[in-house]
Amino acid sequence: MGVIELNKDNFEQMIKERDFVVVDFWAPWCGPCRSFAPVYEKVAEDHEEILFTKLNTDKEQEIATHFQIRSIPTLMVFREQIVVFTQPGALPESAFRKLLEQVRALDMADVRKQIADQEQTTA
Repeated sequence: MGVIELNKDNFEQMIKERDFVVVDFWAPWCGPCRSFAPVYEKVAEDHEEILFTKLNTDKEQEIATHFQIRSIPTLMVFREQIVVFTQPGALPESAFRKLLEQVRALDMADVRKQIADQEQTTA
C-alpha cells in the first residue's frame, strides 16, 4: 500500500477505518526526519496489514498542536483509534520492528479497561 500522506481532510477517516495506524510526524527541513524516512518506508513495505502514514507538521500545524508534537520526527501508533505509543526521535530499524510487534501483541480489551479505570479515578 505504501505510505499515505495525512492532512486535515483525511486524518480522522484514516484513523477510524484501520485498526493499526502508524503516524510519522515530520517536516521537509528536518534532517533526522529525512534520515528516518527510508527506514520507515522499508518497514512499511513489510507490514501491509498496518497503515503507515506521514503528517507534515509545517502544513498541518493544527493536528500537530492537537497531539502536542513538540519535536520531530515523532512516531505515534494507534490501535483501534487509541494512541498506544508516542515517542519523539527516529528509531533504528530493529527497534521500530520490535515496537510494531509489541503493539500488535497488546490486549486491546485490557487497554480499554485500563483507560476506563483511569478515567474513573480522575473523575
